[in-house]
Amino acid sequence: MAERSATQWIIHGEEIVDDKLKMVLSRASVELPDGTLFDQWVMRIPAAVLVLMVDDSERVLMMWRHRFIHDRWVWELPGGYLDDGEELHVAALREAEEETGWRPRTIEKFLEFQPLVGTVDQPNIIYLARGATDTGAAPDLNETDTVRWIPLDEIEGLIAEGKIIGAGSVAPLYKLLLARAEGKLRAQEA
Repeated sequence: MAERSATQWIIHGEEIVDDKLKMVLSRASVELPDGTLFDQWVMRIPAAVLVLMVDDSERVLMMWRHRFIHDRWVWELPGGYLDDGEELHVAALREAEEETGWRPRTIEKFLEFQPLVGTVDQPNIIYLARGATDTGAAPDLNETDTVRWIPLDEIEGLIAEGKIIGAGSVAPLYKLLLARAEGKLRAQEA
């Protein structure tokens, strides 16, 4: 067992409040290093995969969709949950094609992060796809209003305008912009 740090929180217990569908909601009894006790709400959600598709013209395939929780229209990368027993890269390929009608040509793991570590446990695994083939299938009506290849030069402006807000899109897009600034966009290490 790892040695406990003086600043480490102590969990005295955790009660599951709801474990239906894709999320487990619980309440943890927590003690801070100074002895303060409180209850912390915790959500545990299965991993999500997202796909950052980039073409040879340095454009990114994004979906314009309405998010009812915030009542906003935003651009997002395609992605979603894994089916039972599905491998991560297979789920990424499936989600990209189902949601956009485009099939990635190549795919590689690009980034993994937790979007809200103080309350939510949900790994976000991002795959980078270089190039894509239009399958001719219509994008999923339940997932997107419009699918568009957006030039990388427009991405920072869309983020600044609040048109790209989700961590699952913002984090990999900024990593991609950094890779481009460092001259690594076309290299495998992007």
